[in-house]
Amino acid sequence: MVSSKHPSAPGGHANRNVALLRGVNVGGNNKVPMASLRELMHELGYEDVRTHLQSGNAVFSAPGTPPEQAAHEIEQQLARRLGLNVRVLVRTREELERVVAANPLAEAVSEPARLLVNFLSAAPDPQRLRELDPADFEPDVFGVGEREIYVWCPEGVRATKLSYAFWEKRLGVTVTARNWNTVTRLLDLTAEQPEG
Repeated sequence: MVSSKHPSAPGGHANRNVALLRGVNVGGNNKVPMASLRELMHELGYEDVRTHLQSGNAVFSAPGTPPEQAAHEIEQQLARRLGLNVRVLVRTREELERVVAANPLAEAVSEPARLLVNFLSAAPDPQRLRELDPADFEPDVFGVGEREIYVWCPEGVRATKLSYAFWEKRLGVTVTARNWNTVTRLLDLTAEQPEG
């Protein structure tokens, strides 16, 4: 039975959020069927849950629940239901709109599969960023957002040194990456009217 903890609110997509699960369904680790993800999020009382691809992306409504709380609840439910220790980052529709609008590497959008957005659990430490020499990573280029690192990988995302694991180690935060196609599709999904 679905909880009523998060009551419905008028306003269409005003309360839409995106959950980004870190490192699921990659290389045989942390298998999370998207049907199970939808089910456990419904059990938490979240509404209009839709998943995208198999890499742990869910769009949902949670009126009155701060993003950090939603992320924590989903993490706990993944551990309880599936026995998995998976970090989750949640962004509101408004935050995702800002991520797209503030892209400092807009010229790279022409090849969206080679443009990554690394979502961070906290704003990056400016001092740690200053210690990086962009020349060390050429031909890859990176740009910094509020809680995002954008990376253009002209030779492909698999070849980049600037992976989410690199950013986690250098910045000391949780990071999960999505390519530009996925980011913009998730934003589109937050704008679509819920089914039913």
